[in-house]
Amino acid sequence: MSASLSGAMRAMAYNNAWANHRLQAACALLSQAEFEAPRSGFFPSLKATLNHILIIDWFYVDALEGGSLGPAAWANQLPCATLAELASEQTRVDRRLLTFCEALTEEALNGLSRVRRQDRVQVERTDRLLLHLFQHQVHHRGQAHAMLSATSVKPPQLDEFFSVDEAPLRAAEFAELGWTEARVWSGP
Repeated sequence: MSASLSGAMRAMAYNNAWANHRLQAACALLSQAEFEAPRSGFFPSLKATLNHILIIDWFYVDALEGGSLGPAAWANQLPCATLAELASEQTRVDRRLLTFCEALTEEALNGLSRVRRQDRVQVERTDRLLLHLFQHQVHHRGQAHAMLSATSVKPPQLDEFFSVDEAPLRAAEFAELGWTEARVWSGP
């Protein structure tokens, strides 16, 4: 992996997409009723939590791309009724974030992104916005992970991106995602 900040951000975008993939694969073993069941957490169900992750990705990835979606991103708090719909949409926005991060330069990271809020446009350095987005997603995936532990489905490991022990499983999952180790660690 490149020692540059842009290389680190690219790796974080891959890790983000991979963690989403793993969490969705585990949730796919639940029935629709279990996916929607009330659970303890900031959001009241796995369905609501994963939809929130998706919505916030739409919001921030659009801002990073220079779009104007803004608060319209959360007009519908539950845009995806099923995990299959949600996984498809999440994969799409994860790919957009990967594309953005693969094109990053050190200069672009120090540049400014505009985030359309309800009543203003927030101007933020791109590197800080990306860090905020990654932290937000880790936070809510952790909540979904805890919710999943209250089901019959074992929560997947989400924090072993660099583990040698995970190499065979990681290779299979990367193949599902169309990635290779070389691509993740050295770029497209």
